[in-house]
Amino acid sequence: MTEPAEGQWPAAATFPQRGTGKDALLAELVGNRYDDADWRAGRLFSLIYHPDSPELEDVLAAVSREYLAENALNPFRFPSLARLERETADMVADLLHGAPGAGGLTSGGTESILVAVYVARELAREAGNSDPVLVTGMTAHPAFAKACHLLGVEQVRVRVGPDHRIDVDALAEALDDRTAMVVASAPNYPFGVIDPVEQVAALAAERGILCHVDACLGGLLLPFWERLGEPVPPWDFRVPGVTSISADIHKYGYSFKGASVLLHRDRANYAKQWWFDDGAWGGGLYGSPTPAGTRPAPPIAGAWAALRFLGADGYLEMARVVRDTRDLLLRGIEQIDGLRVTHQPDLSIFEVGSDDLDISAVGDALVDAGWYPDRQPGGLHFMLSPFHAKVAPDLLAALAAAVTAVRDGRKSDGTTATYGSAGPSEAPA
Repeated sequence: MTEPAEGQWPAAATFPQRGTGKDALLAELVGNRYDDADWRAGRLFSLIYHPDSPELEDVLAAVSREYLAENALNPFRFPSLARLERETADMVADLLHGAPGAGGLTSGGTESILVAVYVARELAREAGNSDPVLVTGMTAHPAFAKACHLLGVEQVRVRVGPDHRIDVDALAEALDDRTAMVVASAPNYPFGVIDPVEQVAALAAERGILCHVDACLGGLLLPFWERLGEPVPPWDFRVPGVTSISADIHKYGYSFKGASVLLHRDRANYAKQWWFDDGAWGGGLYGSPTPAGTRPAPPIAGAWAALRFLGADGYLEMARVVRDTRDLLLRGIEQIDGLRVTHQPDLSIFEVGSDDLDISAVGDALVDAGWYPDRQPGGLHFMLSPFHAKVAPDLLAALAAAVTAVRDGRKSDGTTATYGSAGPSEAPA
């Protein structure tokens, strides 16, 4: 594949007249990756959670091959997939002190959140609330805004405190008869801090409102963080009033994309997420627990395999590596004149800002050196996984060099804070 001019898409593709052989096809596929971030080098800080385990990678590749073609749309044809999904959801429910048989898998956190909002909307409508409202903090994931947009639910965002956690007083003021569900993050994405779940859930319980904990990011790490003796405030089903939790297995569960679970406290709420057609369309009974119809089998089997392959002991050791790497980096960043961590994180996700430097220029200098932190309005965003233990000293050196370059006159390239996809007509920068 010919590399296009900078900032431009390749020429429009046409349907091939003849097939391409395997070797040539793979060579073209590899050639097309000329501008991909090198995640295997540990220089990417989100999107991929590098477990630093060749054995796990081999297992997942083998599992994916075993289930390459199967379709989870029809569990009567592939009952093994239904069993794997049930076991996977139950394993995570057990970890989070939930009930068996009260949840299932989705394609990722956004779909888990969409389904959680759908359940809240349907239960609200059944109770006579025809115009339901979802109340979240300002730092709640944008998937909640997307879900509300798609489902016709109003979202009310309330302020967060100086610590970036939801302001419980503001939340209480926002609740009324239309509120169908409140949301707490464990942790939120921008700053890696956990909302006061106990207080949020108590407010919801007092009013008979659902309380969803978005643990897409922390759900498979927080239980082991707690076992390491780190301070973890109550956040899972041990908290009265928490009615559902989303947790991504393809993040700190170290499976491949896309695998998330949506768990309910009440099995009846899980039943509510199922949508059925009675067969009037002429093709027979149709049922689905998620918006997707066809559901690829490899992510289901991969999620099951990752949990079984690593086990609690494996996850605990990986959590230890991540924790120690975080602490090393936080200490090192404090020693770099001009940089600061904007808030002490509860987990392994944090933002680095500056009071006197153009932090965007610092980020551009890092990119020049082959590092790819994410960008936020307040600074650079780092999300750690086990492999980062191997590159942490190099990252600190790169940060110090980037600061020196900016002090010496390095200007920003104008890169803006972006989380998510570019528009359909926009080529990536």
